[in-house]
Amino acid sequence: MTMTGALVPFAEAMQRYEPVIGLETHVELGTRTKMFCGCITTFGAEPNSQVCPVCLGLPGSLPVVNRRAIEYTIRIGLALNCTIAEWCRFARKNYFYPDMPKNFQISQYDEPLCTDGYLDVEVNGRTVRVGIERVHLEEDTGKSLHVGGATGRIHGAEYSLVDYNRAGIPLVEIVTKPIPGTGADAPVAARLYVTELRDLLRGLGVSDVRMEEGSLRCDVNTSLASHGASQWGTRTETKNVNSLRSVERAVEFEIERQAAVLDAGGRVKQETRHFHEDTGTTTAGRSKEEAQDYRYFPEPDLVPVAPPRDWVEQIRAALPEAPAARRARLRAEWDLSEADMTALSNAGALDLVAGTVAAGASPADARKWWLGELSRRAHDTGTELTALAITPAQVARVSELVATGTLNDKLARQVIDAVLAGEGGPDEVVQARSLAVVSDEGALTTAVDEAIAANPDVAAKVRAGKVAAVGPLLGAVMKATRGQADAARVRELILQRLT
Repeated sequence: MTMTGALVPFAEAMQRYEPVIGLETHVELGTRTKMFCGCITTFGAEPNSQVCPVCLGLPGSLPVVNRRAIEYTIRIGLALNCTIAEWCRFARKNYFYPDMPKNFQISQYDEPLCTDGYLDVEVNGRTVRVGIERVHLEEDTGKSLHVGGATGRIHGAEYSLVDYNRAGIPLVEIVTKPIPGTGADAPVAARLYVTELRDLLRGLGVSDVRMEEGSLRCDVNTSLASHGASQWGTRTETKNVNSLRSVERAVEFEIERQAAVLDAGGRVKQETRHFHEDTGTTTAGRSKEEAQDYRYFPEPDLVPVAPPRDWVEQIRAALPEAPAARRARLRAEWDLSEADMTALSNAGALDLVAGTVAAGASPADARKWWLGELSRRAHDTGTELTALAITPAQVARVSELVATGTLNDKLARQVIDAVLAGEGGPDEVVQARSLAVVSDEGALTTAVDEAIAANPDVAAKVRAGKVAAVGPLLGAVMKATRGQADAARVRELILQRLT
């Protein structure tokens, strides 16, 4: 028996059931060419323009392993504290889908390249150690486009198109061990694990990890069992979840759905499920295959891989600082609270702020511009901070111009707008638009005298001791100087004249 439509509120489900989660994360590696051939891997190219006999699986074509992909996978495994195999090999995973031109996928099965690691994640003030079962290397599939239906899925579509450009791109699969004990934090823990993993992969330089482009995709496993049960429940696998927030929502929904099934005396089916971004719900996909259904056997066209120990140690020695260690160091150097550092990380601004500080800005100024003005512009245009057409060095220069008095904050925002619009760097914009602060005392004094003469009633109030009435005079001077006067200095001059 199964339930459809009914849900148990999350808090109520947590009172009766204990969740166990697990994640399978697929990462397209940022190599220049594909896993087993020389085809280029540029995202967004004309469909089926980056293919050859090898990645199309044509008769007589033979694969050749991409050395850089092996190196990147070892780099990932070492960063995840894995054991690197001294000998491993590829296998054929047999199944038929339109987006798999060979009708099998070259993958790794019982002999993966990296095994038995972990990644520590901070979840609501406690450290959760997520065990890593394996990190293995395979080739990605093509991409199907279902046309004419309402949902974009094959059901109800009039026809389907297949783009094989992605087929054969190196794909690393990072599989966690089951993660018990997170309780009501399970949805958040899943999201934070993927977040930490994404940051680690980006820092390693092995992938651009853009979930919106499919270079990072997650399958989320969720199961429920009654508190105190001796066995874990039956898991479902929600496929290809493509945003961090959706990872959290998928776990939360599956907990509520599975609790309803179990409350009704039903049995949770082991199956794949689809996540729907618009509703935050999952729907059934297909019964989950077991390993034997794929008929794995060693890939006969490839020799085993045996990474030399000295090569592995060279890769280990070149690993960058881990994201958690880097955050701790920068937090101390910048004298930030945990909440401030979390805000930077959540906004995707940590690297941008670090680059701005490295270019000469103070940490406070760098944070102010990236989390304030630039975050607002990114939100308004629906883009990522990193996609804005302004560099950390340019933001640092704007900060310097403000610090030296050449610009005030209002003028600095105009400079930023112009840089984003492609009008050049900050100094070019200041010169072209004549945006520098008016600091000439003679010009300011003249503007103040004109404002006083034009507003005699206001001037009389200030002379009578009502200093708070200075606002209209200050505004008149700022208008006359197109906002380019130093407001504090203008106020001083007005009061010198009238008090």
